[in-house]
Amino acid sequence: MALKRLFFLACFSIATISLLAQQSPPPDYSSNRNSAKKERINRLMRMEEEGDLIFDHHSIFGLKIATDGYGIFYERGKFITPKKTRLLQFELNEKKDPKDHKVAVGGFNGYTLNSIAIGRLNNFYQFKAAMGQQYLLGGKGNKNGVAVTALYSGGVSAGILKPYILHAYKAQGDQSLFESTYPTILDSGYLVNDAEGLGGGWSKLSFKPGLNAKAALRFDYGRFNQNITAIEAGVTAEFYFSKIPLMYLVPEKQLFFNAYVSIMFGRRK
Repeated sequence: MALKRLFFLACFSIATISLLAQQSPPPDYSSNRNSAKKERINRLMRMEEEGDLIFDHHSIFGLKIATDGYGIFYERGKFITPKKTRLLQFELNEKKDPKDHKVAVGGFNGYTLNSIAIGRLNNFYQFKAAMGQQYLLGGKGNKNGVAVTALYSGGVSAGILKPYILHAYKAQGDQSLFESTYPTILDSGYLVNDAEGLGGGWSKLSFKPGLNAKAALRFDYGRFNQNITAIEAGVTAEFYFSKIPLMYLVPEKQLFFNAYVSIMFGRRK
């Protein structure tokens, strides 16, 4: 009798659990994720409609093209007020003389073609660190608008000159390459094969310290205030404490001016 009662209770328990399982479907985690995503987008859109940039800081990475070179940069911003931001900027650039251009040269027995920069004395790289401020001139007004800011900065520059090294033959048919530079190669009549490129000349670097200053306008067209997608246009001035030899027969300078355009991506928090 006891065995029959135990068997009956077991069957009843199994039936009850099966019924509850059918009545309680598993939680829809994808639905929860979609709801959270929609709520986040709605919250960002409400912030966008309100217009004010009420954040603590921002981080930005970008690419820069200038009238005398190109580079990459990183910027960290600390919001002082909704319209005023303190900036800390770092840049890594390569600067070139406007007369710098490459031409094709023949390889050994004319089988290959390489290119060299005629008259280039040095490659000039810069690492710049600067501090400045940014001012909001006009908010977006709505999610399809553009925020316009004006900014300025100033700081120090660490210029690095790397000799531009060429590989040459002494005569046609001579298979022994040797290293040379401008203007030596112009006076020798040797046959230039190619340039050593980025990998060469690092043992003969020279350091050129200086100062830099910048003024610019920034146009942020990111969809949400939390995201930054912007274009910046501005001018920079750079002064070095000694002259910079870039090209043969081109006067060396200490003071450089350029205009630039950059595209940047980042995030406010």
